[in-house]
Amino acid sequence: MSLDPALLDRAVALLQAGELVALPTETVYGLGADAANPTAVAKIFAAKGRPADHPLIVHLPGDAGLEQWARDIPQGAWDLAEMFWPGPLTMILKKQDWVPDAVTGGQDTVGLRVPGHPVALELLQAFARVNPRGGIAAPSANRFGRISPTTAAHVQEELGDKISLILDGGPCQVGIESTIIDLSRDRPEVLRPGHIGPQLLAEVLGDLPAIHQSQGAPRVSGSLESHYAPVTPVRLLAPERLLDFLTLQRHAGTRCGVLACNQPAQAGMPHQWRMLPSDPTGYAHDLYDALRDMDHRQLDLIVIENTPNTPAWAAVQDRLRRAAA
Repeated sequence: MSLDPALLDRAVALLQAGELVALPTETVYGLGADAANPTAVAKIFAAKGRPADHPLIVHLPGDAGLEQWARDIPQGAWDLAEMFWPGPLTMILKKQDWVPDAVTGGQDTVGLRVPGHPVALELLQAFARVNPRGGIAAPSANRFGRISPTTAAHVQEELGDKISLILDGGPCQVGIESTIIDLSRDRPEVLRPGHIGPQLLAEVLGDLPAIHQSQGAPRVSGSLESHYAPVTPVRLLAPERLLDFLTLQRHAGTRCGVLACNQPAQAGMPHQWRMLPSDPTGYAHDLYDALRDMDHRQLDLIVIENTPNTPAWAAVQDRLRRAAA
């Protein structure tokens, strides 16, 4: 997949002018701005309604940009970049002094990644040819706290009137946000689970990274208790409780939408029912589209059959818990 040259030139010109451009990545669609331009970055926060102290992830065209944005880079960061970039991994590193506070939320660290989508990489490479810093800050292109967009149509629905250009790269391949690992401290720590799990990280780092527990870790994207949430309330239920709960809701006249991965729809149940894949990769790919679909159906409640509580499902479990918080 490649961008039309005229469209690519327009996107680069808009970013240079401090405007917002939505771009596809393999995880979700991002709301992009010149990460070295605090005025442009401020437009991201205004469009999303995002708190000003919530840091952004800077997308780079390649790992050659690491030293421009980060300092005191440990060997583990270079090893992870070699293995997983381009791809759905964000690294938290000590920032260079010049990096704007608008990007980092006033912290001394910065989140960096190289996305694994051809359209995003083409845009980043073209932008780097005309901008010496070459970074695009790009949180998910949705209203703050709501469901992340996985198609260009989702972006249009969420923020279409606030964005100068939306680049359509088709549906996102992964469907949930990147894994975030903090490498700014003595021991690596996973701050947000994602497609790349701790075991894969350990194969590169030599040791299993810690899983985020401490309150002293850097603030990162998607770390609020309530996040990735539809407008319709969400209830997360153990599989063995699902049918009994739905029977009670039917008798109460509650209009429910159901997302399940094991329990098929039952005869006599009037609820909107959608089956999701029973494997974590497929489930993650379909989750946000399913939540958005249910959110459009004028329901009273979205009921989700909980997924297995295993390491393979950790990223999905994280998104479900925050959607239901």
